[in-house]
Amino acid sequence: MKRHAPATDRNKAAIAASIGPHLPAAGTVLEIASGTGQHAIHMAHAFPHVVWHPSDVDPAALASIESWREEANLPNLRPAIQIDVAAPAWEALLDIQPTAAFNANMIHISPWPCCLGLFAGLAKALPAGAPAFLYGPFRFGGAFAAPSNAEFDQSLRARDERWGVRDIDDVTVVAAREGFALAEQIGLPANNHLMVFVRQP
Repeated sequence: MKRHAPATDRNKAAIAASIGPHLPAAGTVLEIASGTGQHAIHMAHAFPHVVWHPSDVDPAALASIESWREEANLPNLRPAIQIDVAAPAWEALLDIQPTAAFNANMIHISPWPCCLGLFAGLAKALPAGAPAFLYGPFRFGGAFAAPSNAEFDQSLRARDERWGVRDIDDVTVVAAREGFALAEQIGLPANNHLMVFVRQP
């Protein structure tokens, strides 16, 4: 039931160090597509001043997150909720008021409408000034950050033609349309990046 991704263990500390300076002093962080649940455990432990609220669309992932959560027994880690960002107005189903959002390794392993739905929902769920963190591999002006990212892109598209490493230029256009500005891009290990978007007034 409890899943484990070795790459998450390798990268979680670097991600936490990068998002820490941008987190609000208090509030709730909504994690979209929490996957195994390892990020949620690490972030809730690293940032006890905020409530961490994981989610996923996959029932098996939700079960894994819950297994990790029960084992960790952290007071600021909430039970995972089911969210499908491709569903219209998914944010209307939230019974929380997030003050930040975090999403790792989703938009390249999902159809493009998931990226569109992610920002459309966060635009309604987050208050002005709230950060939205997007982590994973990206292209920059059509170019890959490393040959390994190009190979990864090919493997993704071979599995599903709707998948692929996204160009940050395209993502930024989508974000801007929904009222988010790209405030910072941070290079992280394994040719990944953390993109810090901020909800505009």
